[in-house]
Amino acid sequence: MSETGRPGTKRSRIVDAAQSRGKESKPKGSNGGRSSGVGRIIIAVYGVLALSATVRAVYQIMMDFGGAPLAYLLSLLAGIVYIVATLALASKRPGSWRLSRYAVIFELVGVLVVGTLSYVLPALFAHPAVWSHFGSGYGYVPLALPLIGLWWLRKHRPAATVAGE
Repeated sequence: MSETGRPGTKRSRIVDAAQSRGKESKPKGSNGGRSSGVGRIIIAVYGVLALSATVRAVYQIMMDFGGAPLAYLLSLLAGIVYIVATLALASKRPGSWRLSRYAVIFELVGVLVVGTLSYVLPALFAHPAVWSHFGSGYGYVPLALPLIGLWWLRKHRPAATVAGE
């Protein structure tokens, strides 16, 4: 059948492919476009934060744990959250979108709580943590990134999740 609907006329495979592409929600094995375009940048920034926060926290814990144990442990927690977020955002596995969302929400809550506490109770943060002062030591990226991440995840929500929530 042709584009006009007349039987007997050959239909172009290119036209068929273009029309079917619009009907599919996403290709098999895709993570909803989260790891392309801006998503790649977001994943890369999460990866850099994961590496820098984790290495810094491990170094501080090994070298001077008594100096600011709460700050160092919170930095390690931040690093672990960034690792989880990075892997979940990059993953194509079922459930990775939801895990990404939970990790990013946890990160946002952590930045807001620790950022507030670092101003209200500065004695607890003798040395800065990743999330202290709302991530000022990291150029406020820890504050901005979860907001951008939540926006990106909302934009790339899987169809099954939209119906379920």
